[in-house]
Amino acid sequence: MERLETLLLFLARSLVEQPDEVEVTAREEDSRVELELKVAPDDVGRVIGRQGRVVKSIRTVLRASSTKLGKRVSLEVKD
Repeated sequence: MERLETLLLFLARSLVEQPDEVEVTAREEDSRVELELKVAPDDVGRVIGRQGRVVKSIRTVLRASSTKLGKRVSLEVKD
């Protein structure tokens, strides 16, 4: 689970203008990991992208990484 948090932190900090304000919270239940990403209000659009393309890509990368761990992952972006 820590691996997924670190990956999400790296990806989000690479995208935003205020990387110090990026926070990741994780909750694990059985074979499911729920990740919550908080960024500065000005950076929410950067993380979501046009028509949600960026956040979809982040979810795809997280899903691919989580299969090695045998977990299912979900991501929610908070502002």
